[in-house]
Amino acid sequence: MCKILTFLFLAMTCALQAAPKQVRVFIALCDNKTQGIVPVGAKIGNGDDPDSNLYWGCSDGFGAFFRQSKKWKLAKLEKDVSHAILRRMTLDHVEGGIHLIAEAYRGSEMKQCLKDFEAAAASNEFDLVVYIGHNALMDFSDLQAPRKVEGNDTEVMVLCCMSEAYFGKRLRDLGCKPLLMTRQLMYPGSFLLHAGLEKWKSGGKQVEIRSAAAEAYAKNQKISVRAATGVFAALDEGVADKK
Repeated sequence: MCKILTFLFLAMTCALQAAPKQVRVFIALCDNKTQGIVPVGAKIGNGDDPDSNLYWGCSDGFGAFFRQSKKWKLAKLEKDVSHAILRRMTLDHVEGGIHLIAEAYRGSEMKQCLKDFEAAAASNEFDLVVYIGHNALMDFSDLQAPRKVEGNDTEVMVLCCMSEAYFGKRLRDLGCKPLLMTRQLMYPGSFLLHAGLEKWKSGGKQVEIRSAAAEAYAKNQKISVRAATGVFAALDEGVADKK
């Protein structure tokens, strides 16, 4: 009996250890009409058309970039999930270890996207929660934060302009641990998340995740790695770079 119990205990332990990390990604589609952004081309700035949108359908958008990546395999793609959510993509890392669900929100539903992102970040239900798009707190600075779950320590990334200044304290107050934040105006292409996830998957520290994102940004924007590094906040030991 003891041997059987020991075997069952070891089997359960292995199963728990093998459980993939859960990642949720919230993407507010670019929208010239309803967001306080510098206007982009009409086609890529149509928040009702995800397949042509800057943050989903374009080559650097999540839907296109991750679907073409050799690091990820598509498990499911859903369209018109609700009025707010126009696309939902479920992916698994080819090496195992990460299960990712990304949702693209209609541009005019950016506020709902922000609410859902923060609720997920505060819930302690996921290993990593990510926001991509326009800095919604520039438009909705008075939005009430959700109530955090006791013991919450969810890791978060916010890829939008100047996210550390707007989201940093707000997310830390929810118990979250920021891993990748920005301190300048920038382009939140999904290649940044792709690079950061590879470091995160292998247990990389904040400085390593920042470096990976900087290298990807430098390549995409054709700037020096040093200049690209300055786009991202230094978050080591939970203290953002104030320079």
